[in-house]
Amino acid sequence: MGSTGEKRNLTIVSNRLPLSVKRVDGAFQSSLSSGGLVTSLSGLTKSTKFQWFGWPGIEVKDPKDREEVQKSLEAHNAIPIFLDSSLAHEHYNEFSNRILWPILHYQSGVVFDETPWQAYRRVNELFADAIAETAGSGSLIWVHDYHLMLLPELLRDRLKQRGKSCAIGFSLHTPFPAGDFWRNLPVRKHLIEGMLSSDLIGFHTDEYKQNFIDTCASLLNARTEIPNQIQYKNRLVCINKFIVGIDPDKFIDTLQKPDVQERIRVLKEHYKGVKVIVGVDRLDHIKGLSQKLKGFDAFLDDHPELQNKVVLIQVAVPSREDVKEYQELETELCTIAGKINGKHATPEGTPLLYMHRSVPFNELTALYSVADVCLLTSTRDGMNLVAFEYVACQEERHGVLVLSEFAGAASFMTNGSIPFHPANKTEMSEAIFNALNLDPAERKAKYEYLRGFVNTNTSAKWGETFIEKLSLRCKRPGESC
Repeated sequence: MGSTGEKRNLTIVSNRLPLSVKRVDGAFQSSLSSGGLVTSLSGLTKSTKFQWFGWPGIEVKDPKDREEVQKSLEAHNAIPIFLDSSLAHEHYNEFSNRILWPILHYQSGVVFDETPWQAYRRVNELFADAIAETAGSGSLIWVHDYHLMLLPELLRDRLKQRGKSCAIGFSLHTPFPAGDFWRNLPVRKHLIEGMLSSDLIGFHTDEYKQNFIDTCASLLNARTEIPNQIQYKNRLVCINKFIVGIDPDKFIDTLQKPDVQERIRVLKEHYKGVKVIVGVDRLDHIKGLSQKLKGFDAFLDDHPELQNKVVLIQVAVPSREDVKEYQELETELCTIAGKINGKHATPEGTPLLYMHRSVPFNELTALYSVADVCLLTSTRDGMNLVAFEYVACQEERHGVLVLSEFAGAASFMTNGSIPFHPANKTEMSEAIFNALNLDPAERKAKYEYLRGFVNTNTSAKWGETFIEKLSLRCKRPGESC
């Protein structure tokens, strides 16, 4: 590996394949989904051969149908890991999202249950079996996210049994919490040990990285005195921060499309004389949506002089709709939104537009473009790429980012935004008011700072940086990070 012209072999592993598989006229068709990892790694195609492993998102029981699905995915270098629906449900909904996700995001009151844990283990084992069988010695294997924390250890064992040696990287896309929260999880040690079988572990911020290092020291007595290294069971693991980003060009190019330009013109005309605040969030407890609406209500109470002069357009993208807690959150948000408009609406208009649905990409870029302020109120968030997307669409207007100090993005964007505590309604109200009244020169300075950051820390750079680091670990496994 490493000689000029020779392509690296990279195996990417995520819970779901970045493809959608559909049955069309009795046959199976698969198509690549845009965004996420696909975009992040598109820049590597010249130097790297890809293979994707993951669940195809549908249950396929019949062996002939499985063969058909495999064939349709082969065109995209993707290999499906088939799971029956009850196992997929226990692994994804019951353990990953009901137990692990809340703890990673500092939510208390999580009830541990043995059955989902066994399903989580089983799915990680099935992934390990499939990858170990296919992976060639010397391959780079990049595992993604909290659904697969046990995989590096299970995979390393199986590769060893087959006499194969591969470099394994792991990226966590959520926060990693401080020790006390992690201690709430009875199986915490298994998950940490699973991750520590990687050669390289990536986190989004220094805080998450440090929390993980501290947990390894206190929970496993691992040696952590050398920066960015953990020594455990005669293995040296590199730990680092890799700033995930977006592809800004995708947004800039979309804004130039004639239909998007026309949509921007219509929206500008519609909101003439009105300041537009935009919020785009998945409908999730960590996004602080009820806090956002209550904070906006407080802002409207504090500033009656701005009646009919400010509107909040809040897009709440549906998420985990079959989970009771998410259904309850949706009901709560609809109730709060109704009360706000009931209290503050006039015959001339309503101050809040609450949309519980996905918005097409073209419409989203137009919406970002016309907004004077973007309001993000996460109570905890791995990064929050909406902050990046808004900045990418604001070259003309120099809109202001009002950003919760608990979003991962706040680690990097505080100097270019107006930060606040999402649970403090007064502070949020003041932050919104300050953003709407910011001096043009300061708006421009803040925007330029953010644009520089977003254009530098792209998704492509994130993917390339991680793979370069993992390649070095593959070539010189015993060396320091």
